[in-house]
Amino acid sequence: MKRFVSKDFFYAGTYLGKVKRGVFFPSFNLLRMIASRNDANRVMVDQKSEWLFTVGRDIFRRGILKVVGSKKKSAYTLVVNQHGECLGFGRILHSLEVKEDRNQVVVRNVSDIGDFLRRERRA
Repeated sequence: MKRFVSKDFFYAGTYLGKVKRGVFFPSFNLLRMIASRNDANRVMVDQKSEWLFTVGRDIFRRGILKVVGSKKKSAYTLVVNQHGECLGFGRILHSLEVKEDRNQVVVRNVSDIGDFLRRERRA
């Protein structure tokens, strides 16, 4: 019988993430799947904030156009652009219900789509 899979083959399907030191890190495939759900926590950002987030920066209150789901401090949220494309995810630093200082950082960048390119450049 002919072998279709090499001996060093160890997975198939869609990569969903990895566990590192007991902490799960989701892949962008998984984040994209979660973002497509209507009940997912997410913030939609303007074009300037979209660019800044993809290069590793945090989200200022003034850059948020829409919030879906939890607005509470410490909650994790997806960050999406105006086309609904998932850019990554972050952690809410200050409640998004209160409209205080527009220049305040309200979402800390945890992981973004530019991370892969930044890691490749360092290598």
